[in-house]
Amino acid sequence: MTGEKPSDPPSLDDLDARLRRARGEDQGESEPKGARGSMATEGLGMAMRIGVELVAGVGVGAGIGYLLDSWLGTAPWLLILFFFLGAAGGMMNVYRAATGEGLQVGYKRSSTNKRSDGQTGDE
Repeated sequence: MTGEKPSDPPSLDDLDARLRRARGEDQGESEPKGARGSMATEGLGMAMRIGVELVAGVGVGAGIGYLLDSWLGTAPWLLILFFFLGAAGGMMNVYRAATGEGLQVGYKRSSTNKRSDGQTGDE
């Protein structure tokens, strides 16, 4: 080591300024590059997600029903049952995606910000 005394750590404001510069926010952009797409791109993404949710639910349900039918010899009853269960699960996932539920921990935010000690967080 050189024997020099370490200088004071840089301030948080300096770190924030360097992060903004790295993200490209200092050039007058309101949002970082690639943070959000256009409305058309967001709509297309949501439509793709809804389609995948429906197809995946039906496909997984029918697959489980088919495998159980072939294993237990109960064709076609479990296939029909799990097809409808998968379709219901897919529709439930589409509803959650459309309403914005399930995007954060705890599905929905409560209307009042309650703490564990019974007081509201607004105080």
